[in-house]
Amino acid sequence: MPSSSNVLFDLVKPEEIEDAYKIEVAGYPEDEAASLEAFRYRQINASDLFYGAFVPKDAGGRELIGYVCSTLSPSPSLTQESMSTHIPSSSSVCVHSVCVSPSHRKQGVATNLLKAYVSHLEQLVPSRGYARVLLITHEELRHFFENAGFEWLGKSRVVHGSKPWYEMRKIISSSEDPWAGPSTSQSQQIPAGLWEALQSPSSRPKRTTKLLGTFSDGLQDVTSENSNKFDLLCPRDGCGSIILKSGAATLTERPSIQLEPPEFQTSLAPLPDPQTRTHWWLVTPSPMAFENIGFSKPLVGSTNPNMKLLACAECDLGPLGWCEQGGKEFWLAAGRVRYSV
Repeated sequence: MPSSSNVLFDLVKPEEIEDAYKIEVAGYPEDEAASLEAFRYRQINASDLFYGAFVPKDAGGRELIGYVCSTLSPSPSLTQESMSTHIPSSSSVCVHSVCVSPSHRKQGVATNLLKAYVSHLEQLVPSRGYARVLLITHEELRHFFENAGFEWLGKSRVVHGSKPWYEMRKIISSSEDPWAGPSTSQSQQIPAGLWEALQSPSSRPKRTTKLLGTFSDGLQDVTSENSNKFDLLCPRDGCGSIILKSGAATLTERPSIQLEPPEFQTSLAPLPDPQTRTHWWLVTPSPMAFENIGFSKPLVGSTNPNMKLLACAECDLGPLGWCEQGGKEFWLAAGRVRYSV
């Protein structure tokens, strides 16, 4: 039985991948276990994210007894695509497996491995820009991941195997989170208990909200003297965070912009093809007009490297709109917000 003093945590080497695969097959049902080819792909393309727990061998060397493996995605939540592709230089670490060999279970190895993994990722934040760790799990493992610092997000859209999956998340560096960006308030000393209060369930009565497409007269129903007639809210069901108060934005028609990669599947309303004119809520001259908003880092490598994306600062859903770094105009897609009625 390993003690906490002789379990070592380190990256899994290429020659140890078959050992990891044996643990995978022993730990997951046949319809959930990944293939050996998938393991090799992850180790080759995301070697910094394939992490193991090891014990010394009597004859020297080390024995792999557990592992965590992940790939990267720009999506702030898990989708079927983000779990099947790896997009380098992305900010979301998508965990595929957390598994310990049967002979070393119920000894605290998995908990310590997961905590060591998060610590490993935090050390990579300055150079890699990781912002959050995402995973899906079955309901019976909820408390295990909560004890490791993950928050429960609810049922996942990902389908893999016969049982339903639930998404969980851990923010590993809020200051580096590409959706968090500059807050609408200045960072000062945080009062004791503030974060606990922010995490507590809201006691506000649930608002009646509608998406733009459900209004009989569309934009005419949500505007008043060319301003937003209603509060604009996060479009995610169950979030309801107020993004902008009524009267704070101006309805503007301008060309559409490609906010996400063409191959990315989003749950948000699709935008017209670039250069097709569409409607935006224009907020100016500063982000202080928002009640709640998050900004990405500049999209280096895109057609507009100064562009930053806008998202709900409470649940990370986005992109809801865009702005330019240092600019004074902030654009919310009229079809990507809910309207409080």
